[in-house]
Amino acid sequence: MLDRRTTITAGLYSLAAATLPPTTATRLALQTRTTARVGPADVARIRAMAQVFGDVDDLYGGGHAPSAVAAYLVHDVAPLLHVAAGQIRPDLFAAAAEVTYLAGWMAADDLQPGLAQRYYIQAVRLATEADAPLMRATALRSLASQAVELGHPSRGLALADASADALRGGAPTRTRAWVTGMRAEALAATGHDPRRAIRLLTSTETDLEHADSPPAIEWTGNYRREGYEHQAGLTLLNLGDLPGAETHLAASVATRKPTERRTRALVGTRLATIQLQRHRPEAAAATLLGLAEDLAAVKSERLRRTLGQIRNRWQTARTDPTVARADRLLSSIHAGTADVHV
Repeated sequence: MLDRRTTITAGLYSLAAATLPPTTATRLALQTRTTARVGPADVARIRAMAQVFGDVDDLYGGGHAPSAVAAYLVHDVAPLLHVAAGQIRPDLFAAAAEVTYLAGWMAADDLQPGLAQRYYIQAVRLATEADAPLMRATALRSLASQAVELGHPSRGLALADASADALRGGAPTRTRAWVTGMRAEALAATGHDPRRAIRLLTSTETDLEHADSPPAIEWTGNYRREGYEHQAGLTLLNLGDLPGAETHLAASVATRKPTERRTRALVGTRLATIQLQRHRPEAAAATLLGLAEDLAAVKSERLRRTLGQIRNRWQTARTDPTVARADRLLSSIHAGTADVHV
């Protein structure tokens, strides 16, 4: 169960909204597995599938194959949760939390906030059942991020603080930095105590510089410098420092791994939006043209919405050759006929 603090502060992210009743398919699968024994191999398979789905999400966005992840949860993961017992139970629930968390991330990327919230809260409940505080903190952090993005910064801050509370028993420095960065972003978004937001951001950078573990593939330990640059950019944006935000987001885009197409495209469109706010449409156009292959490959309604907003904002600047080229690119992406050589 969610703790009392989280339940009170989450508001629309209530446990009632998180209730996912078993489907007919789930009940049928349960009937065939009631005598099955759950072992380490089942946990390993679930974690392997989480990695496969995560890799696909990084390359192609949350709008690609979300039904496959949902079906995997219903047909393969849920039945095991109902029959798992003994020492394997916590590991199985933690692995299930990873897949559920990923499903939430994909739903958020596909602009299905209600569904994303239900998945995230379910991931919190699974992690709590598994006594996996790092996974619990991860899911709470994503709820915080979504709350801020949806325009609920106070709720976002409460959820970010709840994420930090989950780590009080101990956590890798890198994970703590990741959560502290979210607290800085959420606090900045509330408009209260900007100096404390900067202090939290400074603590994030300090912790990251002294991280006691290398970046890992796990959800809870993959915070790197480029992630910090993104977080710093969003925090400074919320504080009204557009030049600082642009500098950090540009650094985040420039240092992303080739496999991080979705994230690079998302951060790049945020960078272009800030450049437009600074009345530099040609810079925004150049940024998007540099991301042409990523923008064409990624399927994300969140990204699609931002690109539409960008096109609307630079209408009066389309006489500029660079803006005109970028506009043709975005038009082709919108029409599903993307040509990266426009």
